[in-house]
Amino acid sequence: MKKLNLFNTNKKADFYSLLIEHSQKVYDAYHIMYRSMDKNDNEGFERIFFLEREADDLRRILIEKLNKTLITPFDREDVFTLSRSVDDIIDAAKSTVEEISVFRVSVTEDLKEMISILERGTLEILDSLKNLKNHPEVALEHAKRAKATENEMNHLYLKSIANIFDNKDNTPSYMMKMREIYRHLNRSADRCDEAANIISDIIIKTG
Repeated sequence: MKKLNLFNTNKKADFYSLLIEHSQKVYDAYHIMYRSMDKNDNEGFERIFFLEREADDLRRILIEKLNKTLITPFDREDVFTLSRSVDDIIDAAKSTVEEISVFRVSVTEDLKEMISILERGTLEILDSLKNLKNHPEVALEHAKRAKATENEMNHLYLKSIANIFDNKDNTPSYMMKMREIYRHLNRSADRCDEAANIISDIIIKTG
């Protein structure tokens, strides 16, 4: 019986491609979410659930390959934490569409703007990862832009929370529901910032 070699390196794992594919799923989720909001597109929301499942599988594959590979293109802990941060972003997308459906809340302009910010932020993360291997300076510039979207989101988040609580026509139930949805999106921007920081650290370490 042939023994399983956990460190078989005959076929080198391409962690760059795995991270790019993972990040593509994340960007696609927010791209679809933004375009589904006005239409309350249930098919679009359903697609986000499938993207999140596909992203989970990609992370599992990455971890499996990471456990079976001795040599990685950069620090293995950075590979793991970067993948986790990217995955956290799409988890928030799934939570957002779930809560919009369950809470049956109408889409606000603030909500649409938040999703638009995340669409741009996740695109910057995707473009950063696409350039990480061969063009680190370009990757670093995209990472900086992703970090900028986190600051933009935090400002909008605070303004949006103030708006829902200042409107006397809003019920306490509605205010709590919207606050929870806004929190998910704000945390998603935090994960974009975290991913951008990890990419920046990788570039500095390998530069």
